[in-house]
Amino acid sequence: MSSKNPILGLCQQAAFILSAAKVDQCPADDGYEVAFAGRSNAGKSSALNTLTHANLARTSKTPGRTQLLNFFRLDDQRRLVDLPGYGYAKVPIPLKQHWQHHLEAYLGSRRSLVGVILLMDIRHPLTDFDRLMLDWAAASDMPMHILLTKADKLAFGAAKNALLKVQRDIRQGWGENVSIQLFSAPKRQGVEEAQQVMAHWLGLVEEGSEP
Repeated sequence: MSSKNPILGLCQQAAFILSAAKVDQCPADDGYEVAFAGRSNAGKSSALNTLTHANLARTSKTPGRTQLLNFFRLDDQRRLVDLPGYGYAKVPIPLKQHWQHHLEAYLGSRRSLVGVILLMDIRHPLTDFDRLMLDWAAASDMPMHILLTKADKLAFGAAKNALLKVQRDIRQGWGENVSIQLFSAPKRQGVEEAQQVMAHWLGLVEEGSEP
């Protein structure tokens, strides 16, 4: 495992464990867990696949397909979790309510959860769902790292300006416990930066060392 990127080897051997419709179906609540959250069609599954160099999460042109808590093993003590996507209008209301209930139960009770990667489409950042997740992270003192996805859809200067604006809004609204970066799955932009954040959360990098 490279000292420069200590999570790389684990990501390359990531494997699906199980899908859970309810919190009591989740794996044993021990070790370290990093969850991926985002509005439907924010590019969550593509980002997860790119970060792990694997085809772990199913991607779809139809938003709202991730309807379960999907767990992926990195090693015996470390997991990634793909959370249900939110906000897609065509999902039936009872299903939306089911997702919301079990997502809240997962976020509120999971002791092994050490950080949340929140994905936002750079063209549509800080939606109502994003703000709810940021409010929850601030109230729970949970580390959160934002990937501004689909950065390749904007010119370089426009993407940088969007990053600076969202950074400013987050600092003013939610303080300093949220980090943020540009990300593009097709261009593999920001992959190592995101992996380094995950490595810190998963206990693979000593506290105080540079991410």
